[in-house]
Amino acid sequence: MAKWITIEQMSHHVGEEVELRGWVYLRTDKGRLQFIRLRDGTGFAQVVVFKKNLDPEAFNAARHVTQESSVIVRGIVRQDERAPGIPGGYELDARDFQIVQLAEEYPIQPKEHGVDFLLDHRHLWLRTPRQWAIMRVRAEVIRAISDWLDDHGFLRVDTPILTPSAAEGTTTLFETNYHDRPAYLAQTGQLYNEANIFAFGKVYCFGPTFRAEKSKTRRHLQEFWMVEPEIAWCTLEDLLEIEEQFVSYIVQRVLERRANELRVLERDTSSLEKVEPPFPRISYDEAVEMINRAAAQGVRVPPKDEPLPPIEWGDDFGAPHETYIAAQFEKPVFVHHFPTEAKAFYMEPEPDRPEVCRSADLLAPEGYGEIIGGSERISDPEKLVEALKRHNLPLEPYKWYIDLRRYGSVPHSGFGLGVERTVAWICGLHHVRETIAFPRVLGRLYP
Repeated sequence: MAKWITIEQMSHHVGEEVELRGWVYLRTDKGRLQFIRLRDGTGFAQVVVFKKNLDPEAFNAARHVTQESSVIVRGIVRQDERAPGIPGGYELDARDFQIVQLAEEYPIQPKEHGVDFLLDHRHLWLRTPRQWAIMRVRAEVIRAISDWLDDHGFLRVDTPILTPSAAEGTTTLFETNYHDRPAYLAQTGQLYNEANIFAFGKVYCFGPTFRAEKSKTRRHLQEFWMVEPEIAWCTLEDLLEIEEQFVSYIVQRVLERRANELRVLERDTSSLEKVEPPFPRISYDEAVEMINRAAAQGVRVPPKDEPLPPIEWGDDFGAPHETYIAAQFEKPVFVHHFPTEAKAFYMEPEPDRPEVCRSADLLAPEGYGEIIGGSERISDPEKLVEALKRHNLPLEPYKWYIDLRRYGSVPHSGFGLGVERTVAWICGLHHVRETIAFPRVLGRLYP
């Protein structure tokens, strides 16, 4: 009896009779010869169905099978460098063909469809080679994140999804009813992780976060996944070294293990191959000077080739500013010491220059913008109370957070890396909506 294998295992079974189980992605009718592109979740392979090699019933099934029908195929694995597939170079010479379920007329055809149509059919769109490749890269990114952190002494500690207060500003909160009390979907797990470091030293949380941003840009989702390491006894300078090692590992791991998927996406990997420590570092002050100098010269920025707008000191960067800054470097670039008033309340001000804080954003090349935001956290309780008041935040919900600074406070730092933006950058995608199986973009909750 033929052994059931997966498509990605075919290279280990050349010359053997095996069984593949999967779904028909494409069929080409050549009369006595049928070419069927089969997918099984691990890859895509060509099945050659020659009439003389099958009994009439099996050949007739192959000749009339529809797109996305589920099938079982038995045959002999052949090696042929010209054979299409993912990975390519191997095909199945069919000896038997069985339809498990004959699919109805499939709504997604091998042609161009509008974005809204594809998002309405996201449950089916995931079956295409491009989406298959993106999801596998995403899974590799997630595995690499956990592996690096676990191997470097970080403990994963899960943090709440329902929270009593804001962490990243009150204007982007999703509010819900928690037994007749207001509660909010977590914008971040960071505040809870700061409690965890005093028990475990180095920790991280990894899960969905929520931002009710009225934004339709290609960089924003309402629900996205973020990994957030926090580290005791860590300064901003220490943090940047950790971040560049972390990001470099993720990128090089994907290049090594997901080369087939990146080829499906037609990703030019030359820029990714340069992602190795150290990363360049510039201050916010230097960045503002660069932007305004370029704006005065009439520099234009992608993707719409629009003029680069000037920026006033104290403002946070917009997408064009991040795109321009990152384009000046071959690697991701750190921009550090942002204005205190432009950042979250918990960031440590620079002692001799309190108008800027000990923070840094990591900007990805090729117009993908900020993939990491991090900072040294305020470690003094009185300074933290002042910051909360300055941001017009009530003290009562943060009482426990202030407590952390009263019982053995130490310098500590942390950062958050957004999975979807990182995947978009590594895959070379135009929009983050393709980086998660079921994206939540503004105004869309289906499917």
